[in-house]
Amino acid sequence: MKEFQFRPSFIQLPALSSYNGEIRLPGSKSITNRVFLMSALAKGSTHLRNLLKSDDTRYMGEALQKLGVKIDISNDGRDAVVHGNADAISVDSPVELFLGNAGTAMRSLTAALALGKGEFHLHGEERMSERPIRDLVDALRTLGADIDYEESEGYPPVCIKANGLNGGDVSVRGNISSQYLSALLICAPYCRAPLHIHVEGELISVPYVELTLEIMKQFGIEVRQENMTDFYVPQGVYSFSGEFLVEGDASSASYPLAAAAIAKGKVRVLGVGSESDQGDVAFAEVLRKMGARVTIGPDWIECDGSGCTLHGIDMNLNDIPDAAMTVSVLALFADGPSKISGIASWRVKETDRIAAISAELQKVGATVTSDMDSISIVPPETLLPATIETYNDHRMAMCFSLVALGGVPIKIMDPACVNKTYPQYFEDFNRLAK
Repeated sequence: MKEFQFRPSFIQLPALSSYNGEIRLPGSKSITNRVFLMSALAKGSTHLRNLLKSDDTRYMGEALQKLGVKIDISNDGRDAVVHGNADAISVDSPVELFLGNAGTAMRSLTAALALGKGEFHLHGEERMSERPIRDLVDALRTLGADIDYEESEGYPPVCIKANGLNGGDVSVRGNISSQYLSALLICAPYCRAPLHIHVEGELISVPYVELTLEIMKQFGIEVRQENMTDFYVPQGVYSFSGEFLVEGDASSASYPLAAAAIAKGKVRVLGVGSESDQGDVAFAEVLRKMGARVTIGPDWIECDGSGCTLHGIDMNLNDIPDAAMTVSVLALFADGPSKISGIASWRVKETDRIAAISAELQKVGATVTSDMDSISIVPPETLLPATIETYNDHRMAMCFSLVALGGVPIKIMDPACVNKTYPQYFEDFNRLAK
């Protein structure tokens, strides 16, 4: 029986004015779920270190274990040995997997399980049934997959009657989610023939695809790509020798770095830096353009906001959609209006983030306009105290905690939603805030 966990209805943050110190970041969610799956498909055993322990990674780990993959996890949940077992995706009786609202798990497992044999039912929370998966399913059907929608056409839950994937040529649209392409890439080495993937239209969130390619390379599969539109994946089997160290989460780094800029403090985050493969490291450059002083080492980033004035920006942040949410809250503290574009993917995330961000920014006094791909923010003359709805979206809670550093009390509803990627977020926030 699972231990009952109290889920507070809100957390009240007092008016705050300073933020200083050092934080070691939790492991990257994007890397953790990728290496979990590749290790499960790999030959031999893989030792993983500094895994993220969160709801999203738990759903992936539990799904793999239910399929029969043996995973030895340390007491603190941050180290694991995954005993590769590609046969685990072949079953004799139907298997049902609950994946919460973990989009990376839903999409990558839909592709990976199509490689096997047997019947699999994948479902999740209510919001998961509103997150599109049609483009991935269409691509998998082209490769011979038998996949049905169990409720609404184009959305989870799905039923997979697996009998392997053929390989050859396949196309997938790139303008809804890069996770479709990453899912195809991860499963590609196990197709019956080498796979050529062509991306139709614009590919969003390119750094996340580059991250997938880099991890595949570390697991022994090198993908040839041309202009990030055509990908040629050879047949092969994943393997990794030694220990795989998961970097700190670059998206999570955006919150303490932004906090330093807002409160004119000094913060160093440990675990991610100039040698990172994660695209959200580029948030540091956005901070610089807004007027903060940022320095980057091999595995750390430091923001010094003392004496700095934040400026409004007009930027396309297509490559860093998660960190772009943090930028939208930073815009409250700028000396002029800001416009963030390239964020159409916000509409199909944990919630409709364009609508949610717009509503909550207006509560604290901002003037906000938006369309399908952008949001424009005029900062208020005076910040207002507010109660912030989080829409069961971890990033809404973390972003809007930063508003308290403007010297106004902020009530964050359902703060435990941060368990999705950063369970100890509020402990870390309160430790550095005054």
